[in-house]
Amino acid sequence: MTYCVAINLNAGAVFCSDSRTNAGVDNISTYSKMRAFGIEGERQFVVLSAGNLATTQGVIAQLEKDIRTAAQVNLYSLSTLTDAADYIGSINVAVQHRHAAQGNAAMFEASFIFGGQIGDQPPEVHLVYPQGNHITTSSDTPYLQIGESKYGKPILDRILTPDSDLDTAAVCALVSMDSTMRSNLTVGPPIEVLIYRRDSLLVERRYKFSAGSEYLREISKRWDAALKDSFNAMPPITWGDGNGGKSG
Repeated sequence: MTYCVAINLNAGAVFCSDSRTNAGVDNISTYSKMRAFGIEGERQFVVLSAGNLATTQGVIAQLEKDIRTAAQVNLYSLSTLTDAADYIGSINVAVQHRHAAQGNAAMFEASFIFGGQIGDQPPEVHLVYPQGNHITTSSDTPYLQIGESKYGKPILDRILTPDSDLDTAAVCALVSMDSTMRSNLTVGPPIEVLIYRRDSLLVERRYKFSAGSEYLREISKRWDAALKDSFNAMPPITWGDGNGGKSG
């Protein structure tokens, strides 16, 4: 299992991913699920991946090959983020079909979050499904998730708006990740965070937090304490429906 989240804001975009691929008592391995592509001053992209590792590696390898060989269609030749998301979706389907020749297609499904900016176009974030189609963020929901999404969703819904600043969004993503790790041991560090500032067309801030990161521990400790304090400050339950506690 994995967990990745990307947040699209007026100020730019934030991407966050874990790195755990297997988890058990004696079987834990890690693999980066974040890949950045770009031409400084022209375009910048980030790809987050979840699902079958052979498929995600195959898709990333094809993206890199197409750039390296200057294929007619590649991430650096396409003119819009939507076209690029379509391109990633087509590669995803092709890689799954190639693997499926040896087994059940459902076993090879993968999903991707793809975002960034081209020139003076506004930044975008897309979720690319295993079937190759994709959706994007909206003013009501400025984030997208893949993998184990349910535990980290509430903090995103409560805090984020399109006007949130990048640092707030980055901390929110890390708290979302912490909530997920607390509830699902198959999601774990190293945790990667990339913060993209709108119109910069370069990657200025990228972080990697290991399992022993003091910052991750501090985030977890403070969030845990804040939740307990808030809970303890809740008013006691009042039985009934506003009639002074009387029933009937």
